[in-house]
Amino acid sequence: MRLRRAFLYTPGDDLHKIEKACTLKADCVCVDLEDAVSFSHKEEARLTAAHTLGTFDFGKSERLVRINAPSTSCFMPDLRIIVDAIPDGIVIPKIEDAETLQYVDGFLEAFEAKKELPIGLIRLIAIIETARSFVNLREICEATSRLAALIFGAEDLAVSLGARRTASNREVFYARSQMVLYAAASNLDAIDLVCNNYREMDIIQIEALEGAQLGYCGKQVIHPNQISIVQKAFSPTPEEIKKAQQIVMEYEQHMGDGKGAIGLQGKLVDMPVYRQAKQLLEKADLITAW
Repeated sequence: MRLRRAFLYTPGDDLHKIEKACTLKADCVCVDLEDAVSFSHKEEARLTAAHTLGTFDFGKSERLVRINAPSTSCFMPDLRIIVDAIPDGIVIPKIEDAETLQYVDGFLEAFEAKKELPIGLIRLIAIIETARSFVNLREICEATSRLAALIFGAEDLAVSLGARRTASNREVFYARSQMVLYAAASNLDAIDLVCNNYREMDIIQIEALEGAQLGYCGKQVIHPNQISIVQKAFSPTPEEIKKAQQIVMEYEQHMGDGKGAIGLQGKLVDMPVYRQAKQLLEKADLITAW
């Protein structure tokens, strides 16, 4: 299990911003070669990204690179250069079928074998952001064991659908719920949509809490100001931890006495509630270790 609460993007052609991102203690730092980089700077960005992976100290942050989409001319050059720098994972946008992930999986396996690295060392993260992505979501989730997470791309999905974006996110709610469901079924992390408003902190907080309630493990972040708010929203509160500890202790005691469900503070506690409490405490331990 790995923390992916704040998933921070930083432009791949800006050495200063990448260096700063490494110090911000985001769970993930994703050097972006796609949307954050103009076409004329693509080559510079992939070389800069590869250099930073080999020289910068990312601390405990997961070292990721978002390459350009499989349909673009930059896809293979990005893949070849970035793989050679051995990131923790490669983020691929606009994944629409299982075959693309399987192709990249084979490419990475050949690279790892050649370099005598553990097979599966470099993880894959897929951005789900078109109508076709969602139609093929089950096959995408099952494409390769190298796949670690799905990212919800609301903006590109809206373009794909011809939908009108609103602050409520109502127009993408069905897809937002669907993706976290499929991710959970395949034991994958689900990372929620970007909040493009990085000045009004109440908006990012509301969105992050909504994502956590839906079952997302984290949220995409585009500005340093968003990191702490997002990480807090996707972390158990002290009150939640205390309550979960009490549930686990009393339920296990009753189980040892041969009893099933119990009443606790006027509420029924049965196996699903117990499992949820255990899950919360596992995440709390992971955060403490972080």
